[in-house]
Amino acid sequence: MFFIPKFNEKTEKDKPMSKAAFKFMARHFKNRDKKYPPPDKIKKTKIKQGDVVLDYGCGPGSYTIAAAEAVGSTGKVYAVDIHPLAINEVKKRANERGIRNIETILTDCNTKLEDRVVDVVLLLDIYHDLSNPESILTELHRILKENSWLIFDDHHIKEDEIITKIESNGLFKFIERKDEVFIFMKI
Repeated sequence: MFFIPKFNEKTEKDKPMSKAAFKFMARHFKNRDKKYPPPDKIKKTKIKQGDVVLDYGCGPGSYTIAAAEAVGSTGKVYAVDIHPLAINEVKKRANERGIRNIETILTDCNTKLEDRVVDVVLLLDIYHDLSNPESILTELHRILKENSWLIFDDHHIKEDEIITKIESNGLFKFIERKDEVFIFMKI
């Protein structure tokens, strides 16, 4: 049996960062992406052509765009973020590149997707910012298909704590690590 947390919207709701902070972060990510190209990280995941991927906390969409290219025209990527500027930036970048397999979702937890519709969830460099990560993990578990993947990376968390944090509620099991990318399977 595993623990399913109750989400208290009044006290545990995440809030979007300021517009100025988001713009600063987006500029920082452009520099990061030059040094560490997002397609290189996507290659370390279980994403394949035709998959349905959800990029939770997508920000300006660096990994969203790379995932959309990896899944090809037969796949789909949901770009999920709490910040309207993130959603707008993903739409802009996808449009500029002619990418048509991305759907954006503005939310702080509930994706409003049906149960078991996603093959791979990207949870990259966002976990440390979540006020209620257990609720997010529960939501991600709900939308993932059986035997599907949660891809995790967060350099703000000590490596020896990552597996414990993600496995603690009994929803995911650690499978393997590829450099900084931790791969968990839905239980």
